[in-house]
Amino acid sequence: MRDHQHRAFTLVEMLVTIAMIAILASLLMPALGRGKESGRVAACQGNLHQIGVALQLYVDDNKNIMPTMYDRPLSGAPTNLPAMNVVLAGPLGSTQVLRCPSDNQRIFERTGSSYSWNNLVNGQNADHLQVMNLKLAMTKIPLVFDKQGFHAVLGSRHAVNYLYADGHIKNLLIMAGTQ
Repeated sequence: MRDHQHRAFTLVEMLVTIAMIAILASLLMPALGRGKESGRVAACQGNLHQIGVALQLYVDDNKNIMPTMYDRPLSGAPTNLPAMNVVLAGPLGSTQVLRCPSDNQRIFERTGSSYSWNNLVNGQNADHLQVMNLKLAMTKIPLVFDKQGFHAVLGSRHAVNYLYADGHIKNLLIMAGTQ
């Protein structure tokens, strides 16, 4: 009978193996974080779509006139002017739609919405919107957008989602004369 020798791991071999696993895990973690953020971006864009539907319902019920709404400030004295969570409460059904899933700064809790309203279109005819007396294409006028760069993990160009007047949603601001 032959004697079988059993060879065990040395401490150095075990440490090298653990180091390699740690390196692979550190390479994988940012990709997983971006993947999770991409899912939250999709949910945020879904919220913006629902806000767009609520805006359309509001406009339909109010003789084609855009609502008059203002954002509550993050700091300083609160305003008594109507905010999005008050004006659109009926058409939205639930104001939880106004919470961005990536709002880890608790802006929703402090202001009633993770999203800002473009108050330059307050009270205007929805078919003839102007921004600072400029007639822009509906595809160029943002109506609602993230209050902060909640999605900055995906890059600065994709940090904020926008709902435009024509109803499309994009995570990049389209300025007049571009794209």
